[in-house]
Amino acid sequence: MTGTTPAPAPERAALERATLDKAARENFPVAPFFLPRAWRDDLVAVYGFARLVDDIGDGDLAPGGADARALGVPAAEAGDRLVLLDAFETDLRRVFGGTPRHPLLRRLQPTVHRRSLTPEPFLGLIAANRQDQLVKRYETYDDLLAYCELSANPVGRLVLAVTGTSTPERIRRSDAVCTALQIVEHLQDVAEDLGRDRIYLPAEDMRRFHVRETDLAAKTAGASVRALVAYEAQRAHGLLDEGAPLVGSVHGRLKLLLAGFVAGGRAAIRAIAAAEYDVLPGPPRPGKVRLLREAGVTLRGER
Repeated sequence: MTGTTPAPAPERAALERATLDKAARENFPVAPFFLPRAWRDDLVAVYGFARLVDDIGDGDLAPGGADARALGVPAAEAGDRLVLLDAFETDLRRVFGGTPRHPLLRRLQPTVHRRSLTPEPFLGLIAANRQDQLVKRYETYDDLLAYCELSANPVGRLVLAVTGTSTPERIRRSDAVCTALQIVEHLQDVAEDLGRDRIYLPAEDMRRFHVRETDLAAKTAGASVRALVAYEAQRAHGLLDEGAPLVGSVHGRLKLLLAGFVAGGRAAIRAIAAAEYDVLPGPPRPGKVRLLREAGVTLRGER
């Protein structure tokens, strides 16, 4: 990487806003108001990292190349996602021993030190986005689970670490919830992912339900695609049930946050079912009433 002059303060602020403003559009609560301020600040910092690395991997950075400049990537390479991910990893390592360049990583650094966070979850998220540049199809469900181990599970582990509640059992339950949420998001975004030449439906399952890739490009789903989506949704539902006892293992406001994660996944699955598993016209999204209802069910320990 070549050295460059740090971005001026207005550009740094704009970079932060461009990423953090996306929190309101997520399927899950990022840092709801009922959490202690210190937790909210640290969770927003973690979210900023996770959102930005996904935006790099998806090619969804704000136009103008400001993120590339902040990472010291020459303009000629600013469109190369693998180069950007390498630069982002280099800057992440500065969080743990140096001074990072990107404003979102500077924001993350106090959280890392305050909560004694380790590099591994962050590196996993970067590895997942590298994999997205190289792997476009998944042969088996186990292959997809291995991808979710990188792309989703680190987020839950970071939430537990930030809140000081990590235990082996909670991590296991959290992994189940996070994998389920990732699978649900993939189901909602089948058409969008196909537009990026990515398919997260296991190829062995597609063959089992007689679904071809061309079927996923239709405006509406046929019976075979709907059956496949229903099958994968049921798998995700089972993972949410496996992970749901995580909610009952904690107390207070953290319990509300984790219930929100589980409820968000369950409500999204219900929205997919209400659309009769036709996800091709666009992502089925649950309404607020459904989310609140599912949160109540989750807090009461029901299914």
